[in-house]
Amino acid sequence: MAPTRGDDAAELFRNGWSCSQAVCSAFAKDFDIDEKTALRLSCGLGGGMGHTGNTCGAVSAALMVIGMKYGRTSLDDSASKEKTYEVAHRFIEEFRRRNGSVNCTELLGHDLSDPDELAAARKENVFKTTCPKFVRDAGEILETLL
Repeated sequence: MAPTRGDDAAELFRNGWSCSQAVCSAFAKDFDIDEKTALRLSCGLGGGMGHTGNTCGAVSAALMVIGMKYGRTSLDDSASKEKTYEVAHRFIEEFRRRNGSVNCTELLGHDLSDPDELAAARKENVFKTTCPKFVRDAGEILETLL
């Protein structure tokens, strides 16, 4: 069985890239975006947006990918804007259905904006034990929607 985009993203994550970088990079070549640019664009989104525990980085990166596919490039293109929002909504609903939330703090059970909680999450190895599923799910959902 051929690897899925979710597999690709999960492998990138296992190799040390953040959740957001793994998802964005797994799809970048589809949009003629080089790997370095994809990694830079998505770097600040990991840990729920810069370790603030907000929206999961895999989700944020997935929304970037949806924008790369459907996003508008002119102000009078309201159809593309609406399509982007519609696909983004479907992505979020499916991710939430699978995982219960799109919020990093809720997904991990740790508020990453608190240094003690971040340290506890690292000590409990949640990034290696919990996050790979979120990264894989984001890639799989994107593959289905795109």
